[in-house]
Amino acid sequence: MSKRYEQAATLVDRKKVYALDEAMALLKEFPAAKFDETVELSVSLAIDPKKTDQLIRGTVVLPHGTGQTKRVLVFCKGEKESMAREAGADHVGFADLIDKIQGGWLEFDVAIATPDLMREVSKLGKILGPRGLMPNPRVGTVTDDVANAVTEVKRGKVEFKMDKLANVHVVLGKRSFEASQLVENTRVLLTAIVQAKPAAAKGQFIRRASVSSTMSPGVAIDVQPFLEAVDEDAD
Repeated sequence: MSKRYEQAATLVDRKKVYALDEAMALLKEFPAAKFDETVELSVSLAIDPKKTDQLIRGTVVLPHGTGQTKRVLVFCKGEKESMAREAGADHVGFADLIDKIQGGWLEFDVAIATPDLMREVSKLGKILGPRGLMPNPRVGTVTDDVANAVTEVKRGKVEFKMDKLANVHVVLGKRSFEASQLVENTRVLLTAIVQAKPAAAKGQFIRRASVSSTMSPGVAIDVQPFLEAVDEDAD
């Protein structure tokens, strides 16, 4: 471990679960790295990842974005091409883009496609799938409203997805953000995760959650207020 990490670790009470605003204030006190670190939320879920009716996946637009500029590719034709470009898409087209990708080109972070073209786009599954780049209707990247889809990604839309160990890891923003901005982004994201709780999941839903930056230890946060707020809305 680096001296910077060890110094930050001395500031964290490992036995304590911090209120969200407290945790972010502490994170901002950690010794800073020489680059603008990424801040991430990690959540451990008390559900069975082997059961298909308990899978967690969704998207949410963070109010303050992620601090990252995402390159967006859109598979579309006709008038939707100009709509996608006007919305800020970095790459727009169809057959030409498929050929480039099959040739090894992958200079984009998010791929969006209109439903009518998915039959052809799906042929890229072996290339895009393992990289998490395959357009998917469940996360809003297969849609006729390409302009809105591009706008949301550029504004800070993030995807949360449970891994094989029932954990979720999502980027919240940058260390340079104000603590209040990181708090608000976390509130929106945690609420979305709690609201995505599958009906088949009974009892405790979240085991623990923490926030951390690229070069820092994690800080455990109290998720109970979010669980209670969603339960109240459901009632």
